[in-house]
Amino acid sequence: MVQPISGLHHVTSGVGPAQEDISFFAEVIGQRMVKQTVLFDGDLPIYHLYYANRHAELGTVMTTFPYRQAGIKARKGSGQVKVTSYTAPEASLEFWFNRFEKLGVEHGDIEERFGQKRVPFMHPSGLEFEIVGDDNDPREGWVTEEITEENAVRGFHSVTMSVREISEQARFLTEALGYKMTGQEGDYYRFEINEGGAAKTIFLIHEPNVPSGSWTFGEGTVHHVAFGVENDEVLAKVKAHLEGLGYTDASDIKDRNYFHSVYVRSPGGILCEIASSDIGFAIDEPMERLGSQKLLPPWLEPRREEILSQLEPIVNPQIQKVK
Repeated sequence: MVQPISGLHHVTSGVGPAQEDISFFAEVIGQRMVKQTVLFDGDLPIYHLYYANRHAELGTVMTTFPYRQAGIKARKGSGQVKVTSYTAPEASLEFWFNRFEKLGVEHGDIEERFGQKRVPFMHPSGLEFEIVGDDNDPREGWVTEEITEENAVRGFHSVTMSVREISEQARFLTEALGYKMTGQEGDYYRFEINEGGAAKTIFLIHEPNVPSGSWTFGEGTVHHVAFGVENDEVLAKVKAHLEGLGYTDASDIKDRNYFHSVYVRSPGGILCEIASSDIGFAIDEPMERLGSQKLLPPWLEPRREEILSQLEPIVNPQIQKVK
C-alpha cells in the first residue's frame, strides 16, 4: 500500500472549565483560537474548542471538550495518549521554563530524550504536555504581546502513547499507519513516518503496571489522536486497509464539518482517527477571523438557540487583536 498518512492531524482532549482552557491555550501557550463550535456526538451540549498555529495548519491543531460543566471526569491510565508535545526553537526553552515559573504553571526541569531537549508542563485539568526544542520546524507560530516569533510554539512534535505491551501497538503503527520504528531509549520507543521530525513522530512508553485509563469523554484525558490523509478517496482506502488487516471496528466515515474521518481503536487502547485534510477551517468563517464566533454545523443550526443557551458564556481574548 502506498503510504497515505501524512503525520499528525489533531489531538482532542477533555478539559475542565471552558474559559480556563481558553486562557491556558490562547494566553499562556500562545496558540491561536481558530474555532468555537460544539461536540457533534451525543445529546449533551458541550463546547468543542480548536487552537492552532498562525496559519491554522493541520498538525498544529489541539481541540478540547470542556467537560467540567457536565461534571464528567475521565480516569488517566495506560491505553491513552499520555503526553502531547509541541515544538519551539531550542533557544526558547529557557523562556518557556521561566514563563511557566512566572505564571504558576506546573512544570518540570529542562530534560533531554532522543537527543532533543524539552520542558514538561501541565494543563490545569491534569493533561501532560511538553515543548520540544526543534530548530528544523519551519512552521510559523502565533505571536502575542508576550510571546515573540523567536519563542512561539510552531505546532505538534509528537504524542506519547502509554501502553502495557509494546508489540501489538507497534505493529498497528507500522502495518496499519505506515510508521517505522527508529529508536529506543529506556522505556520509550520512537516511530516516525516519511522524513520524521515535527508532526511525524509517535512515541510509545512501556508502562506494564499502569492500570487502563477510561475510553469515554471526560475531563482530564486525551480522548483521541488524529492522523492526516489527503482527501475522502484516500480516507476510504485507509478504512479498507484497516479492515483488511482485521481492524473491523473501524467506524463509518463521519462528517466533522472541517474534515471527514474514520475512528479505530488501536490494540494498546488508544483511539485513533484518520482525518481528511482538504476542507479546513475557512469553510464557515474567513481565515483572518477564525475563532471569532460561535459556529454550528449545518445540521445543528435549527437548534442553535437551544444549544447555546445551555453552554457557559466564553470570551475569546484574541478577537479584538485579529486584524
